[in-house]
Amino acid sequence: MTLILPFTFIPISQFCPFTHDSLNNLHQLRKISGSKPFNQDSENPQPPTYTNLKQHRKTSPFNKTSMFPAKPTSRSMLCTFTILLLLTSTIFVTANEDPTVETDNDGADSDLQELIAIDEQEGGGGEEQQQGDQQKEAEVLSKAQRIVLELNSDNARRITDQNEFVLILGYAPWCVRSAELMPQFAEAANKLKELGSPVLMAKLDAERYPKVASTLGIKGFPTLLLFVNGTSQVYTGGFSGEDIVIWARKKTGVPVIRISSSVEAEDFQKKYHLFVLGLFDKFEGHDYEEFIKAATIDNEIQFVEVSSSAVAKILFPNINAKDNFIGIVKSEPEKYTAYGGIFEKDTILQFLEYNKFPLVTILTELNSARVYSSPVKLQVIVFADADDFKNLIQPLQEIARKFISKIMFIYIDIADENQAKPFLTLFGIEDSENTVVTAFDNRMSSKYLLESNPTPSNIEEFCSRLLHGSLSPYFKSQPIPDNKEKILQVVVGKTFDDLVLSSPKNVLLEVYTPWCISCETTTKQIEKLAKQFKGVDNLVFARIDASANEHPKLQVDDYPTLLFYPVGDKANPVKLSTKSSSKDLATVIKSLLRAKEDVPKDEL
Repeated sequence: MTLILPFTFIPISQFCPFTHDSLNNLHQLRKISGSKPFNQDSENPQPPTYTNLKQHRKTSPFNKTSMFPAKPTSRSMLCTFTILLLLTSTIFVTANEDPTVETDNDGADSDLQELIAIDEQEGGGGEEQQQGDQQKEAEVLSKAQRIVLELNSDNARRITDQNEFVLILGYAPWCVRSAELMPQFAEAANKLKELGSPVLMAKLDAERYPKVASTLGIKGFPTLLLFVNGTSQVYTGGFSGEDIVIWARKKTGVPVIRISSSVEAEDFQKKYHLFVLGLFDKFEGHDYEEFIKAATIDNEIQFVEVSSSAVAKILFPNINAKDNFIGIVKSEPEKYTAYGGIFEKDTILQFLEYNKFPLVTILTELNSARVYSSPVKLQVIVFADADDFKNLIQPLQEIARKFISKIMFIYIDIADENQAKPFLTLFGIEDSENTVVTAFDNRMSSKYLLESNPTPSNIEEFCSRLLHGSLSPYFKSQPIPDNKEKILQVVVGKTFDDLVLSSPKNVLLEVYTPWCISCETTTKQIEKLAKQFKGVDNLVFARIDASANEHPKLQVDDYPTLLFYPVGDKANPVKLSTKSSSKDLATVIKSLLRAKEDVPKDEL
């Protein structure tokens, strides 16, 4: 019943799946975002499946899907008040002025202050640490206001047309994702300024200026677009400040950083936690050209080139290459990985795709798009609370080391409903508080659950069986119910074989979901028919809740669905119309039974 699709890349332009054209006010937004579970529509709601989840997440790379509305996080009022005070005293470039001129911000829009207010975080490591982080973010935001232009209907087209590179953030004041992205955008603006980048950073309140947003191509919130001489390019990078900087520099002519001295290498190491090193005697020739091509195509990782082995050893200590060399460096136990393939851009890029993640990737709002786009089709996801994970991380890394490039290991905080609950719902264990180990094989559209204790040895055996294809796929099932003397049998995942496929009788099965609006009417029809055909020995009426039960032989994507499983041909059920009247359904059932003597004479 459940189809599982591979993780797919999620464009940043769809963080908040609501456009300024479709929303009149915040009340309407809340109504839309919280009214329907998963991809339910008014007529044909569907249960939570991996397919639903991944399709929905195409519109929400921060994973705060509408089926589980994001809980607003909380920070102290002191932080917000502090930021507002900073903003009122900050100098920034006003929307109507030339980007090279700085003026006092007495005319700043109140919407800008609302936009850059920092979202509160739940939990924390002490009030002093939290206040320190808040102050740091406030300083970053304040500094960015001197750099980032505020666009409006008067200056937007002029700025994009008259500047070679303009990176625009389209936002809405009410959009949670916009508020989360703003500090990262501000950090990137500051860093690009320090690096002397030619990129002009700008932002547009797309709700306040909908016509300008439409003209620029901003259709959702937030949206990042790079304008090159007036022509827009969709942003395809990551969501941290560092990711934005790397992407912007690569798209504006700096795909590789060249390092010539030990001092430069040591300084570079302090700034980048993930990078690709290229060692070449001369910055020319086929190998070098392919390295540059790969650096230009890749949107996520900073590439660095050196010609000195001594300098290379600072960045990659265990380098032992006499010829040209490529290696990837990460900030984790499996820190250094050398490339051993041919120098062709495609093979280099493939190497990076399979080796850029740590042994165990902690899924966050910022890295989710990169995780979902991984080409590694076997993925093990561990759900645990933060304390349990501290004890589990080391043995989990040791296990992951044995399956490098074959299985991707992901950790999700089980207490994080936005991240964990959509996945756990696929297994029917969304209320679990204990450690859970799951797996997905995106080649075969299957999901798996470790049902024994999540000890290191059990997890390793689970992974080994996953790799060799000997695991049995997991299908959700409710507890087996008591069907004694019930005229309408209740089928669950565990009893589908016995009560439907292996039953010596014909079975009329209603497939429904609890939130299906029209299912209630169909159920009443089936109950009425069950009573009418009570005297027929070779016919059973049954129903199954598709939201809580799965079976590989039950593939339904429309609710309600009526299926007639005839004796002798259970593999080919007949689908009956749910639009038919009770009388018409009775006529169809009689014809399917082909035993008129067993059919009651009374008409409905």
